[in-house]
Amino acid sequence: MTTLLQNSPIHRTVLNNGIVVLVAENPAADIIAARVFVRAGSCCENREKAGLAHLLSAVMTKGCDGLSSLEIAEKVESVGASLSTDSSTDYFLLSLKTVSSDFAEILALAGLILRSPTFPETQVELERRLALQDIRSQKEQPFTVAFEQMRQVMYQNHPYAMSVLGDETTMGSITRADLVQYHQTYFRPDNVVISIAGRVTLTDAVDLVKKVFGDWQIPPQTLPVLNLPDIKVEPQPRLKPIHTQQSIVMLGYLGPSVSSPDYAPLKLLSTYLGNGLSSRLFVELREKRGLAYEVSAFYPTRLFPASFLVYMGTAAENTSIALEGLRTEVDLLFTTEVSESALQSAKNKILGQYALGKQTNGQIAQIYGWYEILGLGIDFDKKFQELIAAVSVKDAIAAAGKYLKEPYLSLVGQEEAINSAIA
Repeated sequence: MTTLLQNSPIHRTVLNNGIVVLVAENPAADIIAARVFVRAGSCCENREKAGLAHLLSAVMTKGCDGLSSLEIAEKVESVGASLSTDSSTDYFLLSLKTVSSDFAEILALAGLILRSPTFPETQVELERRLALQDIRSQKEQPFTVAFEQMRQVMYQNHPYAMSVLGDETTMGSITRADLVQYHQTYFRPDNVVISIAGRVTLTDAVDLVKKVFGDWQIPPQTLPVLNLPDIKVEPQPRLKPIHTQQSIVMLGYLGPSVSSPDYAPLKLLSTYLGNGLSSRLFVELREKRGLAYEVSAFYPTRLFPASFLVYMGTAAENTSIALEGLRTEVDLLFTTEVSESALQSAKNKILGQYALGKQTNGQIAQIYGWYEILGLGIDFDKKFQELIAAVSVKDAIAAAGKYLKEPYLSLVGQEEAINSAIA
């Protein structure tokens, strides 16, 4: 069954085996991009195996039925195509891009990689070592340490508490058998979205997907139901002394998931506060007061409760006034009104950046596939813009008052500086 949204360039087809195929015809350039999403992110891991989805994505392209790692690389590079895999908290992703004439061949290769990876033991060990190097190097980056500390105190036993890389203990414990089991459990046609954009017709795209994936059977066992723990909101400080010349000051607030009516007001407030050189935090704390090496706010789009974060990198001696400055700026969101003109500027910025993020075939395939895999539907593209445009000053104040009153605090820096900041 194929559906086409009114005024939308996207066709949505569901195959008999449950695969959702999204197609955006864009004949402007002789290029086709595809994104294959699987509902199998780090949220699906057991806590003691954190990093499993990341390791699987790293090893996925290193061997499949009948092809070695080198043979896969040669097939892709010989036609100048690109093919890569990645994992996030909420999904696994295979990305590919090729000229139109080679699309059928590279999609067939992607099908082999997705359906029959071999997880060679030597490659598993190599990618594990690389992941462990990443984990160790992140311990030397003050921002990453502060973010890790914030996630753990905020999310407790929820999978969002862990880095997608896991930690040294969990990454070190993952076996090839774990990868095979995870793949067998989650990589199945009724758990897959294939989003294609470029110089291809709807009929040809769907026919190609059927040819590569049409015989993929839904296994008899049902998909595991995610049974995630509740997140208790208990704001508290966390301090990590390290030898560094700067302090990282981070405030965190537990916000709602993308499906909440409060999502749009908070997305807008994070843009107003900390997106770019004209943002409130940049102007007030860096330009006017010279406190910040870097300052920003972010509120990612998540399937489950997301964190609204503001942070600053500052000189050690400025730790206390930096904390006070950040806290004051966030508190102003619910104690005074954001002006209509400031709110409109934030709307123009977020909608402008959003439009610019849908220029290439890869970006188009990405955004529609992402919305589909998060359960929002392809019409969320239009809905997101309408939701942002409709946010009023009253909505913004209400959302700030509901979520941004009591922060979690993560401080990383010289021991004396961070201790005195909360004294």
